[in-house]
Amino acid sequence: MSHIISQALKEGRNLLLEPEAKKLCSLYGIPVPRYAVVSTVDEAVKAAKGIGFPVVLKIVSKDIIHKSDSGCVVLNINSSEEVERAFKYVVANASKVGSNVEIKGVLIEEMLPKGLEVVVGALEDAEFGPIVMFGLGGIFIEVLRDVTFRAAPITIDEAKKMMKEVKGYKLLEGYRGQEPADTNALAKIITAVSRLIIENKEICQIDLNPVIVWRNGAKIADARILLRGDAQTRHICNDSAVSE
Repeated sequence: MSHIISQALKEGRNLLLEPEAKKLCSLYGIPVPRYAVVSTVDEAVKAAKGIGFPVVLKIVSKDIIHKSDSGCVVLNINSSEEVERAFKYVVANASKVGSNVEIKGVLIEEMLPKGLEVVVGALEDAEFGPIVMFGLGGIFIEVLRDVTFRAAPITIDEAKKMMKEVKGYKLLEGYRGQEPADTNALAKIITAVSRLIIENKEICQIDLNPVIVWRNGAKIADARILLRGDAQTRHICNDSAVSE
């Protein structure tokens, strides 16, 4: 068992914190933004300078799942002064969520440039076992549910076939002047997610949403990994669908 997973379970958590999820992804070769977890304003400014502007700030807390809805995410920060204001802003908003909210720190992260947004996920299906999902982001998944599934393990060739199955595939090829997406990089991410859920039986759901893909390369902007644990979590795992 990964020490990241074992530590989370030891602490009674069934959800990896975002830095933990990204660390686990990076161990499987899934590209993630440059990041650091800090505890003070001075550390935040130093980390942001080291990463390079612009950056993103996010609260790190097991008690706050929907960080954006709680005002605990600030995007596109371009100076030390903005880092200081954003740090105080996300910590203050986290404290408003509840008196018992445990803040583990603040995530300072590279602000990824715009690109095509896609979603890669996986879940443990009661009937079929580990299942991997791929789809385009935004309205394609939220409204059209334009996604495709495969039983793991997934090969590079199968990953590329999955991409061609979604209705929005033309966007990956480049449409109306847009640059084509790096489908080789995406295929590697899909196969890595396949290995991640197969080799870690404690994981019941992976949600990489969005993954930003460019002409050359791709990185995950956000990652959620849910673990099996108590009866309540197993119920959530059994009933939930990726990216809902």
